[in-house]
Amino acid sequence: MRKLFFVLIAFSLLFNMSCDDGDIITVELDFDDIFYSCGVNNLVFYKTKEDPSESLSLKLTGVTLSELLVVDANGVFEETYTISATNPFNYRTYSNETLPSDLFCSDVPDSDVKITEDIESTSGFADVKTVLTEADDDGIPSAFEDINGNGDLTDDDTDSDGIPNYIDSDDDGDNILTADENPDPDGDGDFSDAQDTDNDGIPDYLDADDDGDNVLTRDEENDSQDFNPANDITDSAVGPDYLNAQVATSVAATGYRGQVYTQYYKVTVNLRNIDIEILSADEVDFGELENSALTKVVIAAPVFN
Repeated sequence: MRKLFFVLIAFSLLFNMSCDDGDIITVELDFDDIFYSCGVNNLVFYKTKEDPSESLSLKLTGVTLSELLVVDANGVFEETYTISATNPFNYRTYSNETLPSDLFCSDVPDSDVKITEDIESTSGFADVKTVLTEADDDGIPSAFEDINGNGDLTDDDTDSDGIPNYIDSDDDGDNILTADENPDPDGDGDFSDAQDTDNDGIPDYLDADDDGDNVLTRDEENDSQDFNPANDITDSAVGPDYLNAQVATSVAATGYRGQVYTQYYKVTVNLRNIDIEILSADEVDFGELENSALTKVVIAAPVFN
């Protein structure tokens, strides 16, 4: 009886089979660790390679990609699918030197594609896992937005607008985006030297009154109320009024500027106990899904206060 071990090394799947007589047979399937998907109601995960031309594919009948993006309160989706005649795993070889990019995505099969071998596994399991990461991409890693240091990013909301800092592109609610308040002047990842205009020990990106003139930054819109204090300038030699302590004219803000954050979904597949003619395996790391649908921009709705 031959037993197969799968190891992912340098973006290759290496298959090692040990026999009772001590011989070792190594079959190398040199696939990248990224896979792709096709299908609306019947999802197909696949990866292809050339020289020689081969493919690995997994069909999940009745499954949609959107279903895999419905995560729980911890931002995780996990499901195990049984590999079967309905949900087959296939290894194919082709006589073509190159393969079309829509090999698995075309409604009409390409007549020029010649399959020389099609080996199917109808047993085993496919473990699918999705992990959601959300970020405001404001130049401050989410780990550094845990202001109270309790390990929970959801309870850090400096401006009390209902949006935690790690997905709030304007942490202090002053209508100047965090990324524009110079949180990391030298770009070294150390935020201890963040811009602090009034030297009050609170960096501008967390300070509702950046210049310390007792007028909220968001209220220093003297020229035009467009939710952008950066373009209200009384003295061009100094700069915007919200950074000029000598200008303290107050015009009460009526709302927040538009904000967005990004959701990143990471979908991975692990195969277990597959068994086809040329090999069997306890476990196969099929890789990570690459698909533009895994990145979503969300329009935030901060509560003005």
